Amino acid sequence: MEAASVHATPADTAEFLTFTLGGEEYGVDILKVQEIRGYDTVTRMPGAPDFMKGVINLRGTIVPVIDLRLKFGLGDANYDAFTVMVILNIGKRIVGMVVDSVSDVIELDPEEMRPAPEFGSSIDTRFITGLGTRDDRMLILLDIEKLLGSADIGLINAVVAQAA
Repeated sequence: MEAASVHATPADTAEFLTFTLGGEEYGVDILKVQEIRGYDTVTRMPGAPDFMKGVINLRGTIVPVIDLRLKFGLGDANYDAFTVMVILNIGKRIVGMVVDSVSDVIELDPEEMRPAPEFGSSIDTRFITGLGTRDDRMLILLDIEKLLGSADIGLINAVVAQAA
């Protein structure tokens, strides 16, 4: 009689949805992702910053949409067939995030995750939890709660982010 093989994952192992912005690959906690959809036309809100694309109606819910390429100052965003909208669910708040393309879901062990490097005041790393490395890939791991709760975006408040 053969013993059933069980694949146990350590509690510290984390899964990330990976996506591209410009030439770089990023990752967000897969547990925050509600769905992935093609880029849709958004309704622009007057007076909103450029990175705040506007809102969409997602099955009766009005969802704010931000463009991470514009937020991170990575140049103008070209919307094409590969442009993707990642719908996030953070503490009961639904937010859309526009990215260039979605790659895959990757599981990282603790030894494959490193803290974000210190750059002093020249680079803002507040929204980076660390770097994930696997083979020749390097992922910039985002703290999406901090990003969406930041003063210039303000889509979630600190209480919601901590409960997420």
